[in-house]
Amino acid sequence: MIVVTGADGHIGNVLIRELLASGEKNIRALILPGEDLTPLKGFDIEKIEGDITKPETLTRPFQGADLVFHLAGIIAISHGSEELMEKVNVQGTQNVIDACFKSNVKRLVYTSTIHAIEEPPKGQVITEKLPFKPGQKKEGYDKSKARATIEVLEAVKKGLNAVIVCPSGVIGPYDFRISEMGQLFINVVHKKLFAYVQGAYDFVDVRDVAKGHILAAEKGKTGEVYILSGEQIYVGKIMQILKEITGVKPPRWRMPIWLAQLSADFAPIYYKITKTKPLFTRYSIHTLASNSNISNQKARQELGYSPRPIRESIKDAIQWLKDNNKL
Repeated sequence: MIVVTGADGHIGNVLIRELLASGEKNIRALILPGEDLTPLKGFDIEKIEGDITKPETLTRPFQGADLVFHLAGIIAISHGSEELMEKVNVQGTQNVIDACFKSNVKRLVYTSTIHAIEEPPKGQVITEKLPFKPGQKKEGYDKSKARATIEVLEAVKKGLNAVIVCPSGVIGPYDFRISEMGQLFINVVHKKLFAYVQGAYDFVDVRDVAKGHILAAEKGKTGEVYILSGEQIYVGKIMQILKEITGVKPPRWRMPIWLAQLSADFAPIYYKITKTKPLFTRYSIHTLASNSNISNQKARQELGYSPRPIRESIKDAIQWLKDNNKL
């Protein structure tokens, strides 16, 4: 039996698609009570309600599980969610670990993030050799994921058979809840984006991340960390690709990082007034200005991980948005 927490999320629903495509029959999706199950519609899987912040609700879902993919978590790019991220990302992960021990789960694959790894100065490469240091992280999400990752590593020392994967920025199809990048694509096509920030980041296809999870479960070494990154790309290049795919001209105004950082404090007010999904926040701007020179060589060599070109991911994301009346 395979259990997937956060099964209705972007990576989660694609992971289940990949598992089903590979011939897996016994899949159990852990779902929060009241969640919209559209991302899992039509799947021949068991859906069971549970909450990782309530350990008593994990006994039944984890019973008989051989493999657990723990993806459930809170991602927030704006301030104000620190307490919730601590509760879900850190304590929730500890509850999952405890449930794995109690249910004698054979293997746990934990979904961390590239943001949890210590960021070296620009010019240096980010690899799995770098530590997880929550105290050096400025943002609540990064801190919570670093702390949660350390909890998993500590559990390995106590006998848990666990592997950790760290995706970079995820994009691609099956984006039911519309991610920040999905919203960016929508805004560009509908000409609602008046400027873009002159920065860069590493983006990876959600389907490759899902396959990376499966490879980690099959080939990953206990206690090891595997970076699932894709391709470093400048925002300007993304805009060019979008123009080639859609024929829509991107915004002409390119906002320098320093100016974007100055305006970041006013962004939450704008998004609150316009009732739109936050895109330009202090966190997202920090990400575009950060070191995104990321290596996935370890995952390639040890797991057989092989991400596709980012242009293909953007093209497929646009097509999926169109096909699902979200664009």
